[in-house]
Amino acid sequence: MGRFHRHDDGTAHSHEHDDHDHSHGAHTHDHRHDHGDHTGYQTGTQRVHVLESIFAENDIHAGLNREMFENNGIRALNLMSSPGSGKTTVLAATLDELASEMAVGIVEGDIATDIDAAKLDGRGAQISLLNTNNGFGGECHLDAPMVNRALQGLDLDDLDLVVIENVGNLVCPAEFDVGEHAKAMVYSVTEGEDKPLKYPVMFRSVDLVLLNKIDLVPHLDVDIDRYIAHVREVNPSAEVLPVSARTGMGMNSWYDWLRRFVRT
Repeated sequence: MGRFHRHDDGTAHSHEHDDHDHSHGAHTHDHRHDHGDHTGYQTGTQRVHVLESIFAENDIHAGLNREMFENNGIRALNLMSSPGSGKTTVLAATLDELASEMAVGIVEGDIATDIDAAKLDGRGAQISLLNTNNGFGGECHLDAPMVNRALQGLDLDDLDLVVIENVGNLVCPAEFDVGEHAKAMVYSVTEGEDKPLKYPVMFRSVDLVLLNKIDLVPHLDVDIDRYIAHVREVNPSAEVLPVSARTGMGMNSWYDWLRRFVRT
């Protein structure tokens, strides 16, 4: 007979007990066990390797979103920024310019309120509001399952472009694939030239950077070339367009970029 034994280091082996004298008539047992220093059977710890990515579920939904876009001939853009960079103002100006020549849907992501959605209402786009407030403060980003739910509020058959306006944050949104075909961000000159160096994941993830509020340059201690140089330091391939959504300065380059994006 053998007994299975596991040591603290995770090794296991069996002991053969051929020296047992079992006298069943008298019910006497002479058990001579030699386990060295072990006084009893002990359990130990084992390392378990988990090979599934924590983003696995998100990536599955991102693939479903992308499939929905492609089945409907839609190009999808994930638009990100920090709070207050002017992202919604950029979108409002964009709808005023392009809504008459292409069908646009907006997934409007915010932790709470419909303030930004209201600013875009009546400008010729379909809008699906997505609040992330869950009673515990709300998510600081949109993920693919959230976007999947918001897409149910859009008539995808009639759209050419979907812009996903992400929650204002320079960290988390860049880490989640939501099914987009490209990522862009709005970066304001009021945020300081160091942001690409302090938040490289965001800047490294995008295809386009809109350097907004350049109309304020005469009133600030700002060197536009340094802003652009710091973007290039972390993302040499991103296109950088200096713009002012408030005055319209440089916005034609952004509109042309979107036209090319939709035709791709």
